[in-house]
Amino acid sequence: MSMREAIARFVEDGDSVVLGTFMEAKIPFSAGHEIIRQGKKDLTLVAPISDMLFDQLIGAGCAAEVRAAWVGNVMMGSAYNFRRACEQGKPRPIRVTDYTNFTMALALQAGAWGVPFLPTLSTFGTDLLKRNPSLKSFACPLTGKPLVAVEALRPDVAVLPVQRCDELGNSHSWGNWGITLEASRASRKVLLVTEEVVSTEVIRSDPNRSWLPGFLVAAVVHEPWGCHPSPVQGYYNRDHSAYQEYHRETKTEEGFAAWSKRWVHGVRDRAEYMEQLGADRARSLRVRQDAFAHPTNFGF
Repeated sequence: MSMREAIARFVEDGDSVVLGTFMEAKIPFSAGHEIIRQGKKDLTLVAPISDMLFDQLIGAGCAAEVRAAWVGNVMMGSAYNFRRACEQGKPRPIRVTDYTNFTMALALQAGAWGVPFLPTLSTFGTDLLKRNPSLKSFACPLTGKPLVAVEALRPDVAVLPVQRCDELGNSHSWGNWGITLEASRASRKVLLVTEEVVSTEVIRSDPNRSWLPGFLVAAVVHEPWGCHPSPVQGYYNRDHSAYQEYHRETKTEEGFAAWSKRWVHGVRDRAEYMEQLGADRARSLRVRQDAFAHPTNFGF
């Protein structure tokens, strides 16, 4: 289905939504922009590192809470909408729950396994135990030594970009995984955003790369360039200029409104977004040198 239909059907006001599970790669910007266009409200945004996508959703007034390890512009530093929301309550106040990358992974893994928490030694010696009520210290019942319980996270929706999948949602993905496996199993609904739709035979040709079975997928959205300006390995590289431009143009509320008018509200979908980006710029981001994996023999 189209991105417009997928967001309309599966993302509801008040939902918790995972956007950005592959760390600094494969961030589903096209899905975030459609969420903004549809005016979704009171969302809880979940990710270890969302790059500047969370900043855009916060600036649009879509977010009520952020559960993350870091929010900003990975290349440039500050996320100005995030700071305005935290410091001034503009365009609306947001709650912030701090995680580390690792405790976010544990929280989602606990949700995936259906257990209330997972134990760890991580976060001792930090102030996260004071700031995050989902992290609680306790005595191990076996050793008596202190541990930290990381409460399970079970998001309503995970938006997961992949390189390719079939029409049933059986997918292939490669490159950095981040917390994608954990998020795909913990979330109640999974929306796949794919660069290519291929035959089921292609997916079956490499079953070890088929990490997400189609029966866990609620929707398949064929959206080439759906992660721009973040990279998708083997398809396009990171658009450093886009991050620099966003940093310069969104230092004020008025600047962000002008940026949004051009790149979000001024286009109907990703195809129009790419027309505005321009063929020359897109061509400059294409993979310049192929690096294929060695063939694998699944013979019997």
